[in-house]
Amino acid sequence: QAQVVESGGGLVQAGDSLRLSCTASGFTFSTYGTGWFRQAPGKEREFVAYTTWNGGLTDFADSVKGRFTISRDNAKNTMFLHMNSLKPEDTAVYYCAADPRLGYKNYRMYTYRGQGTQVTVSS
Repeated sequence: QAQVVESGGGLVQAGDSLRLSCTASGFTFSTYGTGWFRQAPGKEREFVAYTTWNGGLTDFADSVKGRFTISRDNAKNTMFLHMNSLKPEDTAVYYCAADPRLGYKNYRMYTYRGQGTQVTVSS
Protein backbone atom coordinates (compact mmCIF):
# COMPACT_ATOMS: atom_id res chain seq x y z
CA GLN A 1 0.00 0.00 0.00
CA ALA A 2 1.41 3.36 -1.02
CA GLN A 3 1.64 5.79 1.87
CA VAL A 4 3.60 8.50 3.63
CA VAL A 5 3.85 8.59 7.41
CA GLU A 6 4.94 11.55 9.52
CA SER A 7 6.81 11.30 12.81
CA GLY A 8 8.82 13.43 15.20
CA GLY A 9 6.17 15.78 16.53
CA GLY A 10 5.90 16.69 20.17
CA LEU A 11 5.72 19.37 22.82
CA VAL A 12 8.58 21.88 22.91
CA GLN A 13 9.24 25.34 24.27
CA ALA A 14 9.54 28.52 22.26
CA GLY A 15 13.01 28.82 20.80
CA ASP A 16 13.57 25.07 20.65
CA SER A 17 14.23 22.97 17.57
CA LEU A 18 12.46 19.90 16.26
CA ARG A 19 12.91 17.61 13.28
CA LEU A 20 9.96 16.00 11.57
CA SER A 21 10.33 12.96 9.35
CA CYS A 22 8.16 11.71 6.51
CA THR A 23 8.75 8.12 5.45
CA ALA A 24 7.30 6.79 2.22
CA SER A 25 6.51 3.26 1.15
CA GLY A 26 4.78 1.53 -1.73
CA PHE A 27 5.80 3.95 -4.47
CA THR A 28 8.92 5.43 -6.04
CA PHE A 29 9.48 8.25 -3.59
CA SER A 30 12.72 9.41 -5.21
CA THR A 31 11.00 10.60 -8.39
CA TYR A 32 8.52 12.98 -6.79
CA GLY A 33 8.53 16.42 -5.31
CA THR A 34 7.44 16.49 -1.69
CA GLY A 35 6.01 19.07 0.63
CA TRP A 36 5.04 19.93 4.18
CA PHE A 37 1.80 21.56 5.26
CA ARG A 38 0.29 22.43 8.61
CA GLN A 39 -3.08 23.12 10.11
CA ALA A 40 -3.58 25.01 13.34
CA PRO A 41 -6.81 24.76 15.35
CA GLY A 42 -9.56 26.77 13.70
CA LYS A 43 -7.46 27.59 10.67
CA GLU A 44 -7.13 26.26 7.16
CA ARG A 45 -4.29 23.98 6.17
CA GLU A 46 -1.37 25.99 4.83
CA PHE A 47 1.76 25.39 2.80
CA VAL A 48 5.00 25.24 4.77
CA ALA A 49 7.79 23.93 2.55
CA TYR A 50 8.53 22.09 -0.68
CA THR A 51 11.46 20.33 -2.30
CA THR A 52 11.91 18.80 -5.72
CA TRP A 53 12.84 15.14 -6.05
CA ASN A 54 16.56 15.85 -5.82
CA GLY A 55 16.45 18.79 -3.44
CA GLY A 56 17.57 21.11 -6.20
CA LEU A 57 14.71 23.52 -5.64
CA THR A 58 13.11 24.40 -2.34
CA ASP A 59 10.45 26.87 -1.32
CA PHE A 60 9.12 28.02 2.02
CA ALA A 61 6.22 29.97 3.38
CA ASP A 62 7.22 33.48 4.43
CA SER A 63 6.29 32.67 8.02
CA VAL A 64 9.01 30.00 8.29
CA LYS A 65 11.74 31.33 6.01
CA GLY A 66 15.05 31.51 7.80
CA ARG A 67 13.86 29.16 10.56
CA PHE A 68 12.85 25.96 8.77
CA THR A 69 14.79 23.88 6.28
CA ILE A 70 13.74 20.88 4.23
CA SER A 71 15.83 17.91 3.15
CA ARG A 72 15.41 14.39 1.93
CA ASP A 73 17.24 11.09 1.85
CA ASN A 74 16.00 9.24 -1.20
CA ALA A 75 17.96 6.13 -0.30
CA LYS A 76 15.80 5.89 2.82
CA ASN A 77 12.59 7.16 1.21
CA THR A 78 12.46 9.88 3.82
CA MET A 79 11.97 13.64 3.88
CA PHE A 80 12.74 15.91 6.82
CA LEU A 81 11.55 19.25 8.10
CA HIS A 82 14.10 20.90 10.36
CA MET A 83 12.39 23.48 12.51
CA ASN A 84 14.45 25.98 14.49
CA SER A 85 13.54 28.95 16.69
CA LEU A 86 10.04 27.58 17.12
CA LYS A 87 7.27 29.95 18.08
CA PRO A 88 3.89 29.31 19.69
CA GLU A 89 2.27 30.22 16.37
CA ASP A 90 4.01 27.21 14.82
CA THR A 91 1.70 24.98 16.84
CA ALA A 92 -0.23 22.81 14.39
CA VAL A 93 -0.66 19.37 12.95
CA TYR A 94 2.04 18.93 10.31
CA TYR A 95 1.37 16.90 7.20
CA CYS A 96 3.68 15.62 4.52
CA ALA A 97 2.73 14.90 0.94
CA ALA A 98 4.33 13.56 -2.24
CA ASP A 99 3.69 14.00 -5.97
CA PRO A 100 2.12 17.44 -6.26
CA ARG A 101 0.95 16.96 -9.87
CA LEU A 102 -0.29 20.55 -10.41
CA GLY A 103 0.74 23.25 -7.96
CA TYR A 104 2.95 22.25 -5.05
CA LYS A 105 1.34 24.76 -2.67
CA ASN A 106 -2.02 23.05 -2.91
CA TYR A 107 -2.30 20.10 -0.52
CA ARG A 108 -5.23 18.59 -2.41
CA MET A 109 -3.12 18.28 -5.55
CA TYR A 110 -0.80 15.74 -3.96
CA THR A 111 -1.26 12.07 -4.72
CA TYR A 112 0.14 10.80 -1.42
CA ARG A 113 -0.81 12.54 1.85
CA GLY A 114 -0.08 11.58 5.43
CA GLN A 115 -2.15 11.57 8.60
CA GLY A 116 -0.15 14.27 10.35
CA THR A 117 1.92 14.71 13.48
CA GLN A 118 1.19 17.22 16.24
CA VAL A 119 3.67 19.94 17.07
CA THR A 120 2.95 22.06 20.11
CA VAL A 121 5.14 25.02 21.05
CA SER A 122 4.64 26.48 24.51
CA SER A 123 5.55 30.06 25.37
